[in-house]
Amino acid sequence: MVTIQDTELKEGIQEAIERAKALSKPVLVSEVQKINHIDPLSFYAAGKSRFFGERFFWKDPSSEAYIIGLGICKQIQSDQSTGRFNRVEKEWKRFINNSIIFNPYDKNATGPVMFGGFSFDPLKQKTKLWSKYSDSLFHVPTYMYSEMNGQAYLTTNVVCTQHDGESLFEKIVAERGMLIASIKGYHPESSNPLREEADINPEKWMNTVDSVVDELKSGPLKKVVLARESRLKYEKPIEIERVLSNLMELQRESFIFAFESNGDCFIGASPERLIKKYGENVFTTCLAGSIPRGKTEEDDHILGEALLHDQKNLTEHQYVVDMIKEAMEESCSEVELPDKPQLMKMRDIQHLYTPVIGKTKGEASLLALVDRLHPTPALGGLPKRAAVEKIREVEELDRGFYAAPLGWMDFRGNGEYAVAIRSGLIQGNEASLFAGCGVVQDSNAESEYQETKIKFRPMLTALGGYEK
Repeated sequence: MVTIQDTELKEGIQEAIERAKALSKPVLVSEVQKINHIDPLSFYAAGKSRFFGERFFWKDPSSEAYIIGLGICKQIQSDQSTGRFNRVEKEWKRFINNSIIFNPYDKNATGPVMFGGFSFDPLKQKTKLWSKYSDSLFHVPTYMYSEMNGQAYLTTNVVCTQHDGESLFEKIVAERGMLIASIKGYHPESSNPLREEADINPEKWMNTVDSVVDELKSGPLKKVVLARESRLKYEKPIEIERVLSNLMELQRESFIFAFESNGDCFIGASPERLIKKYGENVFTTCLAGSIPRGKTEEDDHILGEALLHDQKNLTEHQYVVDMIKEAMEESCSEVELPDKPQLMKMRDIQHLYTPVIGKTKGEASLLALVDRLHPTPALGGLPKRAAVEKIREVEELDRGFYAAPLGWMDFRGNGEYAVAIRSGLIQGNEASLFAGCGVVQDSNAESEYQETKIKFRPMLTALGGYEK
């Protein structure tokens, strides 16, 4: 049973209304309460009828952090390509600076939090596929459940204007009460058969790989990451909660995320952290080079050892390590990383993996670090700018938020961003899945195509589609 005691919210709303009148602009009130544990997926599902299209879900790979948001009390968005990371950060700080925050807990992801992300390339011509998502899009939720290291918190965010009155408090309390009362164990709906599956122009994609390989052999480019799309159609609208439930069961060691916007939902299970910042401590990941899992323990070991000694994959991985190490040393002191990569074993695939840690120096903010790192050579290529330009030129896919930074930042500047791979965009009864691979001089188009099929599996399986 969840009980809510409002000790400060009523007074905070009254104060915020007066402040809004004085400033002639809206003022945020944020109240945090420690509560009993709620099943995170049940909280997300409870918001479906009232907040569909205005929800987000986040779980980190260690299952130490769950953040679920319902409703939108503030939206930060921009389609301007230049300075987008700095622009979002400035608007977030302006919003927070005048706010009234009741948060006695020194815990990350409590109080005001913005959740969202950025498109992979704001200069890429946008298609209708991603029409519901701006190039920079963040939501500050009205109600947020956060669970950090087993302790649960409920944040209530209310934006007050000079025209609001005392009835706003009663309205929020009533709405929140109905939400809490509606939380019950999640039970999936009936099965939803897959009706159609279509790879989008696979032959043309492989021809593009061949063409890029030829360029790599004769030009300054070292690596280009090429992505493709697979489109699925189901009998009924896809149930986001079922997909999340399957992802949490099958991809336990991944970032599990869902980000709704105007009825669409970007969802996935990424193994790759872009950046995490808690105080001055910074953590990032080099993830590049992959091979399938084995059918037996012995096969799996043989494949893993082969990956650890495969020169093509080791070279591709080192590109990422070199770039991330350089970026971290610009912004951080005490940068530490192992000499050799390890294996990260997921359900369907294993990767070469190198963790990197450091401590920020100066005023290096989380979004400044995101700006410096995106895209890593694992998602764009090398050299960075030339590779992104080549992707823009030859890739037919509008990546949107795929392979781009997605995550959260709280009012203290702490937060975490994943690289949004192993993902798809759900629109009613249809889903577009995305997968890519790093193309280097000795790449083979058929092998790269097969690699993308492996990378489709997490989302295909979670959606209930068959695996090829």
